[in-house]
Amino acid sequence: VKVLCLLLLTAAAADGQSFHPGRCPRPSVQEDFNVTKYMGTWYEIEKLPAVFERGKCNQATYISNRPQSNGKINSIEGVAKVKNSSQPAILDVSFFKGVPDAPYWVLSTDYHSYSLVYSCSNYFGLFHIDFAWILARTRVLSEQVISELHDEGNKPKLNTLNCGGNSKYFLLTSYVQLILHSSQWNYTR
Repeated sequence: VKVLCLLLLTAAAADGQSFHPGRCPRPSVQEDFNVTKYMGTWYEIEKLPAVFERGKCNQATYISNRPQSNGKINSIEGVAKVKNSSQPAILDVSFFKGVPDAPYWVLSTDYHSYSLVYSCSNYFGLFHIDFAWILARTRVLSEQVISELHDEGNKPKLNTLNCGGNSKYFLLTSYVQLILHSSQWNYTR
């Protein structure tokens, strides 16, 4: 087990992941989160490095109905489920059968300009890896808003991988189908 932990830590460090000793923190999330208002296009502005994103700046579009495929292979099927209807900003995301769900926590959003998303995975109860994204409805977000998101006391600090302005975006289109009775999103990412 020690060798496996060491290998995982080394791999995470090599890919720039943000790992820390101990279990994941539990930051506060957006109160009265409204999934319908969250629909639409979001661009990554800043983020913690994530190996599964391969250093690219992503764009996601969440819509209420899933259209027919355009034949391009630039998406991954997934499902996001609200864990508890009293906290709809805490979701679990699954992309592949047999792979554990990943948390997707909306910490803060005004729905029309910014969103701060956090995710964290525990490993063996010994360490955790943080993921976080500042998202915007446009490719640029004001420095004031970014600074305010960084300054929020219970929010994760981002090692900025800046995606704003003139960055080249990898088009990652996400289709979201809201299923109200089962409290889950179906989407393609």
